[in-house]
Amino acid sequence: MNHSSEKKFIFNTVERNGAAIATLCDNIFYFAELGMQEFETSGLMMELLEKAGFSIERNLSGMPTGFVATYGSGKPVLALHTEYDATPGCSQQAGVTEPTPIIDGAPGHTEGHNVNAAVMIGAAIAIKQAMDRFGLKGTLKVFGAPGEEQLVSRPYFVRDGHFKDVDVALHDHIGTGFGTVYGLRQYALISAEFTFKGQSAHAATAPWNARDALDAVVLMDIGWDKLREHLEPTQRSHRVITNGGDQPNVIPNKAAIWWFFREATAEKTRALFDKAKRIAEGAAIMTDTSYSVNVLSAVWPTRANRTLAEVIQANVEQIGMPRWGEGEQKLVCELQAKINKKAVGMPTQIMPLKECVQSVSANDSGEVSWVVPTGLITFPSNIPGVSYHHWSAGVSLATTIAHKGAVAGAKAMAASALDLFMDARLVAQAKETFKAEIGDTEYRPLLPPDQKPPLQLNRDLMERHRPAMRAHYLKDKPVFS
Repeated sequence: MNHSSEKKFIFNTVERNGAAIATLCDNIFYFAELGMQEFETSGLMMELLEKAGFSIERNLSGMPTGFVATYGSGKPVLALHTEYDATPGCSQQAGVTEPTPIIDGAPGHTEGHNVNAAVMIGAAIAIKQAMDRFGLKGTLKVFGAPGEEQLVSRPYFVRDGHFKDVDVALHDHIGTGFGTVYGLRQYALISAEFTFKGQSAHAATAPWNARDALDAVVLMDIGWDKLREHLEPTQRSHRVITNGGDQPNVIPNKAAIWWFFREATAEKTRALFDKAKRIAEGAAIMTDTSYSVNVLSAVWPTRANRTLAEVIQANVEQIGMPRWGEGEQKLVCELQAKINKKAVGMPTQIMPLKECVQSVSANDSGEVSWVVPTGLITFPSNIPGVSYHHWSAGVSLATTIAHKGAVAGAKAMAASALDLFMDARLVAQAKETFKAEIGDTEYRPLLPPDQKPPLQLNRDLMERHRPAMRAHYLKDKPVFS
């Protein structure tokens, strides 16, 4: 896996494009687009890949902000994939260690998906140039995955056959350390909205003529809450009421509640969902209403392949941690103190390779990881101690901390892809370890076969805030060479 001259070329290419990677990172930070509405973000990413020589398939699986960019031909087929959506109500000025929104109430990047995207594009362009320079055979596919915060896109991509010919896949995600893991990483999840329909009436003069859909929503919520005590402690479930009616004096004839159900395995998650449907049925019977269920997305747990983890880790060890300046460490320690965490600064050592402990979070990349050997690159662009989806997680994301981490991440992703293109034995070994890791588990999609992606998701929120957000878009655009 040494390939010293080729690795040197890859590292130099990423370094040369460090400013472009940083500029892309910051552009997407200020776009701050919510899932399924990432038109500026995906448009810029596709434009850069097209300029670099990739062919682009837009509207992947019917999603206007999803895409796959392809370069090369033949085997092996290597896929890069990542997400780029923001979170609602999380606008935060970069580099400011107080809760300071750019626009009050607007979306913002507080998980670092803006940096994920910059890493993937920077790596893809470097790999393409290495393929040209050294005559490497194979196909590189770059998947843009919208709506990760709602776990939307990759289950549809897998269902629709877009990973059918892929041999190995690499996913990148922001972290506070630099390295990788192997094993079972995150939970499975089903995202579903339950809609109840009844009959409206005047709430004061004739409530007996009504069949209250909101009562059904409330009863489902209470019913699930009462069931929780009798569920395994490994489960996680949470909800928001998305439609509770229009005004108090009109009894709602339609109401809806949106649930996330999480468990350690796909089958346990499916069982949770079945229980929820029975509770919804009971709520509908009690209120003389009807109900329907719309599964927005459903994902398997994420897992990481041992062979690919070893490939990635070897490159991480060669690259090493970024060198943090005094000003960067001062900013980090100041923020850590503000959020009542120990002021330890940014880490200075890479993470050791290890088998991970499964967490209760989820990512729709999990769907890919059960059909294709998948490796994860974690790169250091966020601050230890922050909690994602909180203002503090946005502080570093358009600063030199994010930029340095992104360059390291792009090097690791590009170098790992280079190893796989240059050594067919690694691809074969990844497939063998994948078979052993999966064992007798049969992949059965949790997503209904006829389900369509929720294209309207977050549209109203983005339309409300986008006009004001446009004033903060950066004028400078990334230029890769």
